[in-house]
Amino acid sequence: MSVSAEPSNPSQPAAGATRLRRVAVVALLAIHGLLLAWGAATKSPTLNEPGHLVAGISYWTFNRFDVYSVNPPLVRLVAALPVMAAGCETNWKSFTSGPGARPEMAMGQDFCHANGRRTFFLVTLARLACIPFALLGGWYVHRWSRELYGDTGALLSLTVWCFSPLMLAHGQLITSDAAATALGLAACHGFWRWLKIPTWQGAAVSGALLGLAELAKTTLLVFLPLWPLLWIAFRLPEWRLMTARQWGREAGMLVLRIAIAFYVINFGYAFEDPLPRLGSFTFVSRSLSGLEGDAAQRGGNRFADTLLADLPLPLPRNYVVGIDLQRRDFETYHHEFFLAGRWSKTGWWYYYLAFLAMKVPLGTWLLLVLAATARGGQRPATTLRDEMVLLVPPLAILAFVSAQTGMNEHGRYVLPILPFFQVWIGRLGATIDAARRNTAAPLPIRARALLTGAGLVWGVGSSLCCVPHSLAYFNETVGGRWNGWRHLVSSNVDWGQDLLALDHFIATHPDAKGLTLAYYGGLEPAKVGIDCVSMRPDDADRLLALADWNAPGSGWTYFAFGATPAAGYNPAIVPPALVARLAATEPFARIGDAMMVFRVAKPAVSEEATGSEPTGPSHSE
Repeated sequence: MSVSAEPSNPSQPAAGATRLRRVAVVALLAIHGLLLAWGAATKSPTLNEPGHLVAGISYWTFNRFDVYSVNPPLVRLVAALPVMAAGCETNWKSFTSGPGARPEMAMGQDFCHANGRRTFFLVTLARLACIPFALLGGWYVHRWSRELYGDTGALLSLTVWCFSPLMLAHGQLITSDAAATALGLAACHGFWRWLKIPTWQGAAVSGALLGLAELAKTTLLVFLPLWPLLWIAFRLPEWRLMTARQWGREAGMLVLRIAIAFYVINFGYAFEDPLPRLGSFTFVSRSLSGLEGDAAQRGGNRFADTLLADLPLPLPRNYVVGIDLQRRDFETYHHEFFLAGRWSKTGWWYYYLAFLAMKVPLGTWLLLVLAATARGGQRPATTLRDEMVLLVPPLAILAFVSAQTGMNEHGRYVLPILPFFQVWIGRLGATIDAARRNTAAPLPIRARALLTGAGLVWGVGSSLCCVPHSLAYFNETVGGRWNGWRHLVSSNVDWGQDLLALDHFIATHPDAKGLTLAYYGGLEPAKVGIDCVSMRPDDADRLLALADWNAPGSGWTYFAFGATPAAGYNPAIVPPALVARLAATEPFARIGDAMMVFRVAKPAVSEEATGSEPTGPSHSE
């Protein structure tokens, strides 16, 4: 017997309205896909992407999953398929294995060097293969919002998803963040539907979706303990009506769901070394090795001599190894963290809140405030318990990642929380419907409807103004895209994606050939056809020695700085004094997402030395 009914449908809309809604959904998803494809084709590989791609190729080639094991393999498996079909050069010389091994970055560089300029085409193919994850996420945002809040709310939620700068930025990359975002929402939606109508089929479907989500990102393991708690909380108001048999039946469904999820995870690893014993691992994190410092790096296992040593784990060996490597990174990350102009070795508990405050459009924040203060907006069968299931998972993810202050560099770790709040924005659909259907609606309703429209237009317009440079999007609170590097670095703004824009700049400025580049990325630009040289420490000394970079001379020398180096990420190359000089100097050109080009005058050459008139500034060779 069903404990609670599925959300009831209101009166069926006219056939024309239904067709129009479907056209709108398809159009929004098509625009979303085209914007993602545009970015995928115009951006160079980011820092991690070559490693992701070569790892995926290694999985299919060697049927082993120890490259880039810090994250599950789903996205890399998908990304590698079109690249292998198109043909590529591979170079496995940098492969290493063993406790703590992380060869993927060196292997990614080898792959780029082996394929040269064709790397850009191959990475674009891999990115295009991953775009369906973002489209799937949009579909689930629309579906869940429609089931909770109706057609208007669903279109509102879908619009916010399709034009979200964070989704446009990461949905085009060969990284796990967008896939985890989409599949995490899909899994929670399946779990919610099972709570509404608890069937064995629903449990199996939600278990399969949970397994796929866990194959995208280990952060989503938080769902494993969370879902049973949500089940109990969801059923508490009805506990007097439920028999012991019903409780037992649903508990059995929970067990089935977890079993299917583990099966899907092992299937994703081709059943590599199933049910490994806990004591058989060599861990390198302090948490799991039980060791400190260099001893932990050599490896150990705090469970080896305990009763738990023979415990079989339901996860693949490399899945567990990846969790250990992630823990080590959080415990021993060597680099300082950057937020709002300050560097810190310890990080901030509010880092991700600050990230969201700067990277989510202000129009979207307005919609969230309106949704939080809206009265009602749900369909008749939608309850506070439904919204609890919608909102508790993203809050749990946010709390979990915020507690990891040992890695405050990548705001993308909170990407999986976005679609839940985008669904919640659908609450405002009822306000729009009330104002549209009743021209004499009370002033507060009409005002909220106008504010909802204004927030939507503001958010979408702000995002579109930055396309295809969405990775560097910042809202108006920090002055937009070109001020973002003063507040965040790395994958939040400049992740090495501007090499193609730099190549175009060099092609249109012949005197910039051979410019000096301070770059933060995963390949050597000169080896993929970019006419530049890497910046050295003495270049910084030379720049700082010049009082006036624009003084008349015998020509110009060009220096290009990615936003991450310009903020001082590598002080050996860009020392603090040069960081301050860059921040105070207007660039000659701003290109791509967040790269700045400075033009520095060459020393003047005297007539006696050249036998000719001194030359002035020139753009030609």
